[in-house]
Amino acid sequence: MDTNATSVKLGMPDNQKAPANTAGEDEPVGAAEKDNKRLVVVSNRVANLNAKAQTGGLAVALGDALSASQGLWFGWSGETSVDAKATMPKIETKGDLTVATIDLTPEEMEGYYLGYANRCLWPSLHYRLDLALCNEEHANIYFEVNARFAENLMPMLEPGDMIWVHDYHLIPLAEELKRRGCTSRIGFFLHTPFPSPEIFAAVPHQKRLGDALMRFDVVGFQTQSDRENFARYVCGFMNGEELAGDLLTAQGQTTNAAVFPIGIDVGGFANLAKQGDGLPSLLPEAPDGDMKTIIGVDRLDYTKGLPERLRAFEALLEQYPQHRRHVRFVQIAPPTRETLPVYQDIRREVERLVGQINGRFGDLNWQPVIYLHRPFPQDVLARLCRESAVGMITPLRDGMNLVAKEYIAAQRPEDPGVLVLSRFAGAAEQLREALLINPHDVNEMASTLDRALTMPRQERWARYNRLRQRVETYDVTNWRDSFMQTFASSDDDPVNVFAKNKLGAA
Repeated sequence: MDTNATSVKLGMPDNQKAPANTAGEDEPVGAAEKDNKRLVVVSNRVANLNAKAQTGGLAVALGDALSASQGLWFGWSGETSVDAKATMPKIETKGDLTVATIDLTPEEMEGYYLGYANRCLWPSLHYRLDLALCNEEHANIYFEVNARFAENLMPMLEPGDMIWVHDYHLIPLAEELKRRGCTSRIGFFLHTPFPSPEIFAAVPHQKRLGDALMRFDVVGFQTQSDRENFARYVCGFMNGEELAGDLLTAQGQTTNAAVFPIGIDVGGFANLAKQGDGLPSLLPEAPDGDMKTIIGVDRLDYTKGLPERLRAFEALLEQYPQHRRHVRFVQIAPPTRETLPVYQDIRREVERLVGQINGRFGDLNWQPVIYLHRPFPQDVLARLCRESAVGMITPLRDGMNLVAKEYIAAQRPEDPGVLVLSRFAGAAEQLREALLINPHDVNEMASTLDRALTMPRQERWARYNRLRQRVETYDVTNWRDSFMQTFASSDDDPVNVFAKNKLGAA
């Protein structure tokens, strides 16, 4: 796309502006255009694709996916300005991609992002209604910002575009685009869990959200459980019904609701991990050389189960004293949403537990817990995963959790580590050879850590090989291509063509 031409189009008066993709368009779309559809990705934030330190699953996954696609990425710039509503989108090119962003006003950031999206929807989608704070003014701003996203995106759309919208911030976007005459196909992918219908039905404005989800042509979920929860909600609370294949219908709308487990760039992450081979360890060596590392990498979010994980490590040292001075727990926890009180609370709790464990068990030559509250570049994370005997990924709820897959990708095939994984992470549906645990059961986690630390190499190797095969098969390219193939084919063949393999069964 010519960004200068786009800028001119965006600056035209409203009475002259005619978005190319509207109902009743005079000029037909040519066959060549139909065969060469452009991908338009819309997400809350447009990540810096050149940044070395990426801490969010969405940023990493879309960066990998878009590197192989020419198209437009549209979203919030991450900046606020008092005159944001009167300012045109900022447009730039990054390689073959066009990136367009808009600012939010301070009031929009408070109501849309910090408010309804992250104080209400985020905890609710993760089964934490007890933490959900739903403010009516914030809800109104959330829907208004989605309308402004649509208003700014419409002039940039071209005939035949395939629009792929990401995550809970933008649930109303398809409805807003279609209200403005958009005739492109619009797909949606939810990176978080979709909770049980009884939980979702308790969210203020849930009916409006449910109606908005039905306006997408394809709605993608991380797991079969998430998809089933959505289907139960549509049938039970919207008087809808399930049709053939993955189709759901309600309120006069039909959508293809299917499962597309997100993956990673396996080869790329493995290559980063290998770069450290032959180099000194990133972590201090033990005086006797007998030190195993347990690694955790998570944003400092209450959904990740960090306090429970720390208590489990403390229980390991209590109940299995033979591991004292021979194991350390490295937790990397980059900050997120630090202005929200609940995130300030979780940071205080984590730091209290780190101090408690180190003060109770540590000595001058051994620090049981190494806690780092900042992001690290991907190459450092990959090397740390490769050096660690155990990957401890124990969220209370998670849509997928790409760190679990990255840990597998980083391992040495001849001497792999062991993945300890929450059964409530979406990745557990695929990574069945991991040691699956209940993150609410501290004693179970402690005994599982002991099992992981003492597992014979032959068993570690057998588990790793199955996990690695599945992670390689269902990588980020498969995720993108399976969604896009279902998306593109649903006009003529609404049944999901990946129905047999989409869950990653070997």
